[in-house]
Amino acid sequence: MDDLAEFKQTYFQECEDLLADLEEQLTALQQGETDDEILHAAFRAIHSIKGGAGAFGFTRLVGFAHVFETVLDQMREHRLETSNGNVSILIRAGDVLSDLVVAAQNDETPPEDLGKDLLESLHELAGTSADEEEDDDDDFFGDVKFAGPDQTGAAGDAGDDGEAVTRDVRLTFAPTPLLFHRANDPLILIRELKSLGALETEVDASSLPTLRDMEADGSYLSWQFKLTTSATLDDVRAVFEFVLDDCELSIEEENEAAADAGPEAAEEAPVRKAEARPAEKTETTEPGKAAAAEKKAPASIRVDLERINRLVNMVGELVITQAMLREQLTKLSIKEQAGLLHGVESLDLQMRELQDGVMSIRAQPVKSVFSRMTRLVRELSCSLNKQARLVITGENTEIDKTVIEELADPLTHMIRNSMDHGLETPAERERAGKPREGTIRLAAEHRNGKIVISVGDDGRGINRQKVLKKAVEKGLISADATPGDDEIDNLILLPGFSTADQVSDVSGRGVGMDVVVRKIQNMGGRIGISSVPGKSSQFNLTLPLTLAVLDGMIIRVGEEFYIIPITGIVESLRFENSAVHELATGGDILAIRGGFIKLVYLADLFGIKSQSSEKDDRLIVVVETGASDPIGLVVDELVGQQQVVIKSLESNYRRVEGVAGATILGNGMVALILDVDGLHAMSHQPRSPVLDTSSLQPAEVML
Repeated sequence: MDDLAEFKQTYFQECEDLLADLEEQLTALQQGETDDEILHAAFRAIHSIKGGAGAFGFTRLVGFAHVFETVLDQMREHRLETSNGNVSILIRAGDVLSDLVVAAQNDETPPEDLGKDLLESLHELAGTSADEEEDDDDDFFGDVKFAGPDQTGAAGDAGDDGEAVTRDVRLTFAPTPLLFHRANDPLILIRELKSLGALETEVDASSLPTLRDMEADGSYLSWQFKLTTSATLDDVRAVFEFVLDDCELSIEEENEAAADAGPEAAEEAPVRKAEARPAEKTETTEPGKAAAAEKKAPASIRVDLERINRLVNMVGELVITQAMLREQLTKLSIKEQAGLLHGVESLDLQMRELQDGVMSIRAQPVKSVFSRMTRLVRELSCSLNKQARLVITGENTEIDKTVIEELADPLTHMIRNSMDHGLETPAERERAGKPREGTIRLAAEHRNGKIVISVGDDGRGINRQKVLKKAVEKGLISADATPGDDEIDNLILLPGFSTADQVSDVSGRGVGMDVVVRKIQNMGGRIGISSVPGKSSQFNLTLPLTLAVLDGMIIRVGEEFYIIPITGIVESLRFENSAVHELATGGDILAIRGGFIKLVYLADLFGIKSQSSEKDDRLIVVVETGASDPIGLVVDELVGQQQVVIKSLESNYRRVEGVAGATILGNGMVALILDVDGLHAMSHQPRSPVLDTSSLQPAEVML
């Protein structure tokens, strides 16, 4: 097995983040943003990828990244324009760089022609040539002299190439073991330093121990450099930008010209330099300062996701055990077991903190998925000959990683749907009085204990007549049916449905939105559609924040117990029979505080005999839904609040409408977790009972 396998794995994980960051920065440049920090961030990403690639000997990757980095360096020094054409080349080069990283990760040899044309384009932008790069490789370190424990080395001549120089810079560089632990290589840094000018190098090996005393992860060499360069001290310092906390480094500028002119000039020169560039004269990172800087920096470690999942599952089991203990304690005397009850209450608080902490470990911003959609819009704009821009909001909204991993496919299908069916061509938009460039909006926000992700566009909207005609042709509804607008809109979510007149590589086979529905339902979520013909369309995905634990309110209907997510509850109240009004279309509404709330009788919906003979004896739990108005769930009793562990009903039984999952109560019985949005949708259509819950009681059968 490769001894460096663990370090390589860490490197490739970092590459994934770096490539995503590079994509984000280049997209910002393409959209016309001119902040220099964008170029600096892109440069740092490429520089980090190149540094790690050099440490592991990925020469093809190093060579491509080096030219890429050179172009970015010229852009951030304003020697090269960030025009759309130049940025487009960089974006395509980013794709090649990603392919080279994947090839290195899979131990594959990339094709010889991979990125060849783009490499030539990068050389052209940088004003360099491939031959120059190869010549530079022959003289990797410049003139190097070694000084061992019993000798001292004098810096050799850098050689006179006839070029004028503006400054001589002396550097002392002593890496700490931490530099090597982070997969950095001093030789790569020396090569970068040499690219700035004529370099004289002296290696100090005086700290090198005997082979017997040498440690595998020790650091025993240090370097002294004299660099004759026309570059600024910022450029010299940038070579060591990523290792400043992992080394002892000093950078000092000499002024030999002032010394040759006489003592007075030599005395005045440092003053002039200090006034002009006080930060450039000297930079020193001492060991104590480096250690202090490292303590202040946020520390992080990479942990395999499977380990975190096991930890989350274990916390879930602890929550169930805790609920069972509390159930048993209700049977004990409070006076006799006061100490035990106090201990269990303390355990409740500690479990809450533990659960919140563990879930925050697995929480990630949706930015990791949203950032991929920018490229998708760009590519589809080219293939469909449309003009579009993607506007992203709420990308820092955090959600469970297990949910994030499932979002990529649904969002991809929905963006493709908006680009192909939603947005018009530039000519059509002009005729409709719209800007030639269409807008797709991708947003995320927390709402009522869930995350709502919306994908909208300012295109033509849903052509309901065309949708209805296609549905009749495919036999999805009868020819004499008269569905409402919402029902027509939801027809596009049915399997096999498509309004495309011909099949293309973008759409037309009727599988896209079906994939979206299936994925979202598997995560316990729902899809809502709103459309204004000729103006806009929007799809709202309502998803749970986590697939592990939630705070719920236990309710009783008849002899059955259910869980309502507590974040969606607005209030609970008893109602008078006189305040209930029957609708002509079926169903009841409750008049309350000058408004009306639709009532949903859970006993009727689930086929359960209510223990309350009169409506006046029952309670209403008012809950928020994905729709604009809340609904009132009619129940027999509020049992109490409890933290519950979410178990998948679909994987253990089958999918049930109106049910998001199941959990185990403290008494060992199974209770269903209600999907409020699903209940709201079901309430619009009278139907037979959806589930015989008596079959779900024994916990050992279900979960």
